[in-house]
Amino acid sequence: MSKEAAKAPDKVTQKMTRSGAISENLTTGEVTNISERQPEENFSEAPTAAAEKTVQRIDTEISRHSFKKAAKKAQREIQSKTHTSRLQFTPEERADPALEKYIRKSDLKADKLDAARAAVPKKKKIIKERTFDEAAGKGKTRLHFEEVDKKPNGKLRHNSISRPAKEALNTVHGKIHEVEKENVGVESGHKVELAGEFVGGKGVRAAKSGIRHHKLKPYRAAAKAERKAFQANADYLYQKAIHENPALAQSNPLSRFMQKQRIKRQYAKNLKKGKTVKKTAEKTAKAAKKTAEETKRTASFVARHWKGCLLVVGIAFVLYMLFGGISSCSMVGGNSSSAVIASSYLSEDADMLGAEAAYTAMEAELQEKLDNIESHYPGYDEYRVTADEIEHDPYVLISILSAWHEGVFTLSEAQSTLEMLFDKQYILTVTEEVEVRYRTETRTGTSTYTDPETGESYTKEYEYEVTVAYNYYILNVDLENFNLSHVPVYIMGEDTLSMYAVYMSTLGNRPDLFPTSSYIGKYITNPPAEYEVPAALLNSDEQFARLIEEAEKYLNYPYVWGGSSPSTSFDCSGFVSYVLTNSGLYNTGRLGAQGLYNISTRVSTPRPGDMVFFTGTYDTPGVSHVGFYVGEDESGNPMFLHCGDPIQYAKLNTSYWQSHFYAYGRLNYN
Repeated sequence: MSKEAAKAPDKVTQKMTRSGAISENLTTGEVTNISERQPEENFSEAPTAAAEKTVQRIDTEISRHSFKKAAKKAQREIQSKTHTSRLQFTPEERADPALEKYIRKSDLKADKLDAARAAVPKKKKIIKERTFDEAAGKGKTRLHFEEVDKKPNGKLRHNSISRPAKEALNTVHGKIHEVEKENVGVESGHKVELAGEFVGGKGVRAAKSGIRHHKLKPYRAAAKAERKAFQANADYLYQKAIHENPALAQSNPLSRFMQKQRIKRQYAKNLKKGKTVKKTAEKTAKAAKKTAEETKRTASFVARHWKGCLLVVGIAFVLYMLFGGISSCSMVGGNSSSAVIASSYLSEDADMLGAEAAYTAMEAELQEKLDNIESHYPGYDEYRVTADEIEHDPYVLISILSAWHEGVFTLSEAQSTLEMLFDKQYILTVTEEVEVRYRTETRTGTSTYTDPETGESYTKEYEYEVTVAYNYYILNVDLENFNLSHVPVYIMGEDTLSMYAVYMSTLGNRPDLFPTSSYIGKYITNPPAEYEVPAALLNSDEQFARLIEEAEKYLNYPYVWGGSSPSTSFDCSGFVSYVLTNSGLYNTGRLGAQGLYNISTRVSTPRPGDMVFFTGTYDTPGVSHVGFYVGEDESGNPMFLHCGDPIQYAKLNTSYWQSHFYAYGRLNYN
């Protein structure tokens, strides 16, 4: 073998470089370019070109950021214009001078509300959004951040264990108090401890309260702005209703006030349902139109007792000039301020609530006396207690006080009036009764016996019974609750009684003052159901039509015991007597329910216009209630119109009225 053949082959490797693939002979060190790739060019730019490109990128980023910001601003503006707090107005409405002021106020309050809401602390919340990709034919889920209002309080929520801890501490103090009277040192030390706890606790509470007050400030501001925006929108809708229904402007102040309250309730109801602004305004406008039609049938309640209202308005005007407004009426607002003031409680809340508390305390004292009658009147053999329930409605009390004190009272001024009302409502009669009774007593006697044989005498005891008369002392305790609502007619003149009727018809425009009162259900939350007498009945009977025309003037008037005219409102018999006389059908004069029954002819089959009588609705003998039978509704239910509380239509076939039904009566109309 030759040397050429025996030589070992060179070791060759391949690798990739910037210039392409190369082959390197490790033995000889020879490098061969085996790739067709061209050597990499130098793409580095001159310093000037790089700077220009950087500036361009910055300008592009600034433009993109500005565009994004402008888009968000435009979106916020669109949202604000469609927000439930902002009404939408047509060019024609904005050009109307009669509505211009109210539109401007509505826009202003909406702007302030938007600003207040923007100041509420925000937090970012992850929102999952589901979309459908039509090209791919499937749904996609996208996550994005969205700013939402942060809930108030935050870490300032009440400590869940604070109350149990406080109760435990009170228990400890109670145990100490049980023994402190036995040890002067313990007592003085305990008082020092209580004082320290009070001061320390007061300081901590003050600090926490300050922090809480500061953190809740934007939330309170937003809530206040929302109330004002709502009020401004309601004012506009009310003015628009008057603008579209000029007859409303000619109605009495009370009717206009009730109209505005219905508009506000309808507006709030639609907002609560989450309807759009446009839908809300449309529905509210429809409700306003319907109410306008109803208002045409409503009587001039305030106008008919103008003396009382004028007196209240005069007082209110003086107060307004002195203090720059009346806070208790601020929630009503609008152009019907005179009517609102005339029918509103003008006293301070502290005085009204204090008067109610004082009267309740007097009732509690009376109840305690009844429950412990033996300790108050000791020494009797028997106690006979007959008592009505001790109760009153706070709205009746405050309405009486407001009318009695000509619109405004303080707690100190009302104290003597409270005592007078209490004495008239609760009649406590305590009488002593002595009965001569007889009982059988066993007595012991002695007899002497002489033995005939021995001549000795013996004494023997024996028992015998005897009937003895004695005095049996009985204490009769009778408590009559005359009903506070029955008192006004006995203590008030016509003008004062008129003022009382106005206050009761509106509950002083303060349904929030005593929310548990039964009048809230009857007047506010569950008012009487609407009913319309069939036109066929009215067209077929002229006398019946005259009766209904006069009676419906007083729908929703409050029940006032002894009332017999629109100026004082009515009770049941006063209402029937007044309607019969003023419709020209029958001059009854002022009769009670029994008197109306006595002058009527009893019938078994009633016809519209007949009277319907009841018994047992009050604790009085004979007929106690009366109304007008008005025929049957579409479902065949017999209906009647009566002075309930308030004056209203009602179904005659309910269990209550059927249980008290007495008879139908008919008069020979003129």
